[in-house]
Amino acid sequence: MCQHQPPCPSADSADRESARLVAHHPEQGWSLLCNGVVFFEDTGELLPDGSVIAPQRPRGASLTTA
Repeated sequence: MCQHQPPCPSADSADRESARLVAHHPEQGWSLLCNGVVFFEDTGELLPDGSVIAPQRPRGASLTTA
């Protein structure tokens, strides 16, 4: 899928989030990366094979700001 040189990390690599953005929709809370990963604002991910990576928020993190 990736045509960049050097190529972006694959969807199954540990650093998959460092792939380049293909589409960014902050109003909807998601971005599509060059490797086919859909990355969500809450840090969850949807991989091209349909696998889901749960959000990786730190314990005790608040959803609101003061």
